Amino acid sequence: MIEIPVYTADGKQSETLSLDEQLLGGEVRPSLLKQAYVMYHANRRQGSATTRGRGEVVGSTRKLYKQKGTGRARRGNVRTNVMRGGGVAFGKQARSFRQSMPTKMRRLATRNALLAKAIDGEIKVVDSFGNGEAPKTSKLAAVLSAIGINRTCLLAIGHEDRGTFLAARNLANVNTIQMDQINAYDLLSTRFLLVDKATLSGWLDAQKSAVKTIEEAA
Repeated sequence: MIEIPVYTADGKQSETLSLDEQLLGGEVRPSLLKQAYVMYHANRRQGSATTRGRGEVVGSTRKLYKQKGTGRARRGNVRTNVMRGGGVAFGKQARSFRQSMPTKMRRLATRNALLAKAIDGEIKVVDSFGNGEAPKTSKLAAVLSAIGINRTCLLAIGHEDRGTFLAARNLANVNTIQMDQINAYDLLSTRFLLVDKATLSGWLDAQKSAVKTIEEAA
């Protein structure tokens, strides 16, 4: 079990939260994490870069002058790539960079990325963000400073926690995501994961239920 400290809003440790390594994969799998990271990164590419070939540009197809006897280089029509305004030779064409990954592997990669962060001490858990107060960016920034977050941060929130989202959206180097949408790419792209205790505990309970269902089905 990995013991993760739980902090109050002023940066003082109040308790610890036990994290089961076996639930998160037991060990860090670098090859799985790389495969998942490359897949998510590739799926975010638009693939819309395109150029026009000689068959797509506007222009006459007439040969400019006869093949022999002029003393010039042999020349075709104005659409060739050596002419100004002609088509591009071997140019880029719109394509899909999308990759696929089995669902079980993708989910395991997410849990494994969380395990890697837990081992490195990069998961910061707070007991509560606002205690029911109105969302304030300055207050959330003070929380980040108090618990030692000075690099990029992924802030995981619950479905109903719109106040924390509003407070965090204007903070530099802070990305916000709902906890049930968390993935290996977002975890690996930021240094710290910041989440409140209730949200993380609920997510872990959901993972336990999912893993148990898979084991029973097998």
